[in-house]
Amino acid sequence: MGHHHEKMVAPFITTLMTFCVFTLMYVLGKLRDILSGQGKRARKAGYAPIREPQEDFYQRRVFSRLRDCWNRPISSAPDAWIDVMERSDISHSSGFKPLEILGSTRHCLNLGSYNYLGFAASDEYCTPRVLDTLAAQGNSACSSRADAGTTPLHAELEQAVADFVGQEAAITFGMGYATNSATLPLLAGKGCLIISDQLNHASIVAGARASGAKVKVFRHNDARHLGEVLRASIAEGQPRMNRPWKKILVVVEGVYSMEGEVCALPEIVAVKKQYGAYLYLDEAHSIGALGPHGRGVCEHWGVDPADIDIMMGTFTKSFGSCGGYIAAKRDVIDYIKRHSPAHLYAGAMSPPAVQQVIAALQLLQGKDGTSRGADKVRLLHDNANYFRRKLLDMHLHVLGDWDSPVMPIMIYHPAKLPIVSRLCLDRHLAMVVVGFPATPLVMTRARVCISASHSREDLDYALHVLTEVADVCMMKYGVHTPLPPPFPHPRDPGCVPPPNAACPGQRSAPALAAAHGKHAHEHVRSAGGSSSSASSSSSTPAPSCVVLGDDEEGEHAVVCGSDTCGKDTPSHARLAKRKAGAAGGKQYAPVPKAAKGQARGQGLVAATQAVQLQLKGR
Repeated sequence: MGHHHEKMVAPFITTLMTFCVFTLMYVLGKLRDILSGQGKRARKAGYAPIREPQEDFYQRRVFSRLRDCWNRPISSAPDAWIDVMERSDISHSSGFKPLEILGSTRHCLNLGSYNYLGFAASDEYCTPRVLDTLAAQGNSACSSRADAGTTPLHAELEQAVADFVGQEAAITFGMGYATNSATLPLLAGKGCLIISDQLNHASIVAGARASGAKVKVFRHNDARHLGEVLRASIAEGQPRMNRPWKKILVVVEGVYSMEGEVCALPEIVAVKKQYGAYLYLDEAHSIGALGPHGRGVCEHWGVDPADIDIMMGTFTKSFGSCGGYIAAKRDVIDYIKRHSPAHLYAGAMSPPAVQQVIAALQLLQGKDGTSRGADKVRLLHDNANYFRRKLLDMHLHVLGDWDSPVMPIMIYHPAKLPIVSRLCLDRHLAMVVVGFPATPLVMTRARVCISASHSREDLDYALHVLTEVADVCMMKYGVHTPLPPPFPHPRDPGCVPPPNAACPGQRSAPALAAAHGKHAHEHVRSAGGSSSSASSSSSTPAPSCVVLGDDEEGEHAVVCGSDTCGKDTPSHARLAKRKAGAAGGKQYAPVPKAAKGQARGQGLVAATQAVQLQLKGR
């Protein structure tokens, strides 16, 4: 039960070197403090130090040398390409001398923003409506929702959100972080139990601590361990008194932002039903990004939204706006409106920001009369799966699941973190790096965020840069066993199976088990809905479409094993022209490995040259 991802483990030599380097750094840093008197700085008499000694040492001796890797200012909309403002070179001496902004900018490919659907930049449908609202209602409500901050737009947005996620009602807030931290204390208190995923966001941790409830943690995305914690907690009851818990609330995320992994929602729902617990689902990174229509992790797994008691999400990622929402039954929303400090006292979402979300939701649901919204979601999945596959082919350690737009690339050694960040920036690639204390010491990583606004040329350019950086920093930690391909096959959306036929590219549960271990049946998402239905039809071989690599025109070369595939895609048309020597037209000769590598390399070089010409033109 539950999702079982291959656990990424830092190589032993990397772990050993990391601890040796940090030990040496600590000894030398302390020695410098003693010789310079830095460790005995005079403090204001009668006052305690603002920072703890260990934190002060880390800030001065470590973070101050790396701070140029974070907080980089930009001077453009966070679209596929951004203008990063250049700053002065960081001094190699300790201290916090400010980095001066030089006035020039560097045009970089943006792999750091949560702009999943590309709404953060100007949009032909959303932007005119936002500008009209700005002209009519100003740029701020200048009041809380409970006072004079509620407009007809707020009511329209709340109803639109409730309808989109499949709940009775919704309430919106002006800040995504406060949506969690201010709502969780309302739902659980003294005598209640909150069971939280090990890797939940800091806003969830803050809200759980502020609630006064007993907090327990279960292993990340492990439904079996969740069941064990629930069973033991119910049997033991409240501490000391052994009374039954007033309420048990399980808190999980749809997509974990530091791992890129999708919540094992079907299994977790089954466990919470078994033990009578409530489920709180944070969809900050999954709403708009998962599911065929962007409705989130429930649509992704085919879970009934009625099985989720509280659904939380933000508008800051997929919708290109600000704020967050809570969606649930109407009586729960009414209770939150009467008691939430984020609703009663905090500023309301500005009317233009509200209109941006409304327009984006209309676009996703096709209310603009086009398929642009659905095309954005499909393109996001295609881009994410294409990029993930290429990273795995480069032998990088990549966390996360298929269709997830978040891809952490493991660096492991903390000393490589600033090198990776600076090398990427020098090559016009803006990417986020994350290290200690946000992650364990030897789990340093670079985090890639894919957007529907990225073109295939953009992604190929990023792959070319990452190949160079990975070689320089020795980040190719060996052959990574890739996950089975997503279902249906994401890289050839033109492949439409005939009625009552298995989807090309989809394998049965036994075949997956052979490729990915005994838990592979949990990854099957068949049209019938269950892994049992997929395995029952495994006796008849399904037609398969296998992607071999990129052809000379930048498209995927596909080997088709069925004469009933019904495809009419450019890749198939070009491939048909090259099928000389194939037997019967049903099985085409595979592309030689050397030719595939050469074609892939030529494609990356061509993409790099095109981008370099574009940069020179600017």
